[in-house]
Amino acid sequence: MTPFQRFYNLLKLDKRDVYQIIFYAAFAGLVNLSLPLGIQAIINFIQSGQLSVSWIILVILVTIGVGFGGVLTIMQLRIVENLQQRIFVRSSFEFAYKMPLIKFKEMYSNFAPEKANRFFDTLMVQKGTAKLLLDFSTAFLQVGFGIILLTLYHSFFMVIGLFFIVILYIIFKFSYTDGLDTSLNESKFKYKVAAWLQEIARNRESFRKKNGFDYALSRNDKYVSDYIDYREKHFQVMKKQYVHLVIFKILVTAALLSVGGFLVIHHQMNIGQFVAAEIVIVLLINSVEKIIFGLDSFYDVLTSVEKIAQVTDMEISCVPKIANKGENGINIETEGVGYKYPDSDKKSLKNINLKISQGEKIILTGSNGAGKSSLLRLLAGLIEPESGSVYITDNYMNRLDEDNYRAQAGTFLQADTLFDGTIRDNILFGSKGVNNDDLKWALDNVHLTPHIKTFSNGLETHIHPGGGQLSDSDVQKILLARSIVNKPNILFLENPINKMDEVTSRKVVDFLLSDENDWTVIVASKNKIWREGSSRMITMDEGKIINDIKL
Repeated sequence: MTPFQRFYNLLKLDKRDVYQIIFYAAFAGLVNLSLPLGIQAIINFIQSGQLSVSWIILVILVTIGVGFGGVLTIMQLRIVENLQQRIFVRSSFEFAYKMPLIKFKEMYSNFAPEKANRFFDTLMVQKGTAKLLLDFSTAFLQVGFGIILLTLYHSFFMVIGLFFIVILYIIFKFSYTDGLDTSLNESKFKYKVAAWLQEIARNRESFRKKNGFDYALSRNDKYVSDYIDYREKHFQVMKKQYVHLVIFKILVTAALLSVGGFLVIHHQMNIGQFVAAEIVIVLLINSVEKIIFGLDSFYDVLTSVEKIAQVTDMEISCVPKIANKGENGINIETEGVGYKYPDSDKKSLKNINLKISQGEKIILTGSNGAGKSSLLRLLAGLIEPESGSVYITDNYMNRLDEDNYRAQAGTFLQADTLFDGTIRDNILFGSKGVNNDDLKWALDNVHLTPHIKTFSNGLETHIHPGGGQLSDSDVQKILLARSIVNKPNILFLENPINKMDEVTSRKVVDFLLSDENDWTVIVASKNKIWREGSSRMITMDEGKIINDIKL
């Protein structure tokens, strides 16, 4: 889909408002172009040297016409403001809706927060769309009506009108592709600059040192240079359009003054008609100027729509539905499962055959790169197998759909982090279905309660993104509490205690692997502390299961 098609589809969502704006623009254009006729009649009355009631009425009508045109413009602005608000709301919810659902393979080679920055292009779409709908609709309609009006004065003006149309077509035809391409490339490096500044902000301490500081500036200089290069190329395209506009204005002005004057001298037009025609020509030139200068906004809008689509067009998983936690347990079976990451030629998982029953406590172990994390994510349903099959059933062999499976699972992955909000928000996600006893149970068993008591606001303590004001161990405890607070049937854990001290780690592991908890635990870790309470150990190497033993 081309950027223009995307923009057209965007406007189709609010086509009623767009039609209203065009209707008001057409009405305003007719009112504005009727003014020269009134001025022509007034001049004719003035030339007669007589003060009459008709002259006074015409003056009043022209004045009212000017005011009515202003009222129509205000009505257009109200509609455009509503349209801008809807664009912002729609875009924000589309990002919020799709970001959590984007499939792993789509976001694998991208940094999600950087992709989320595409939302800021919504502001450009808002402002650009408003400008295009107001200025372009009015300008195009004025050109059309103006040409029709001019032909009533003399056939010569029809030639000027056609010249208007040809010039607009030539300027747009031969600059559209270059203008859009340079705008897209300019935007590409604009986001590279923004992403790099984001990286500097995330790693301020690392870039504070001399070599890091110099590297930050040199890399920023590279991105900025590329941005300036494409910005300059885009300006050259726009400059070419402006040069054509200036030449166009010179030719039209010369033709109007010379031929129009000739027609007046030879009594083919009276002075009133000549003045009225001149006013119409000036309006037409201003309309063409609006269109040419508005092309920059047109390119910006198309570029912004395309940038937003780079996120919203990503493939998403099914929309989560309300599902109740099952009471019949979970059984997992895989047959010949294989998986390969998008940017790799080598399979990360090869011919995985597993059977996991409710209540098992399993540790996945192996060297770095053996496939532990990949298998954990596959079993958790975060990635989809490229070959083989995964079967999820309850104890009565009933197949579980994705929603029911996720409702019964708790996850703690290394990529998980805290978001901007209170401790309570970070654990419960605003859920009202968890009572205070369950929350206290989770906090007590990850040994977070004593630390929370030290905060004056307790669970309502506000934490920054990533939990910067907390220790790494406390961040892990909050994330672990999040994974168990709903008392899931199965837990997927990836190095959940590597930031905790040895005493606390052992207590947390003992709790998670205790027979009192009938949940299934699948943990990926090389820490030997997990082996003592586990019922099964699966050893992996080069994406294969090389050992599967009961403990």
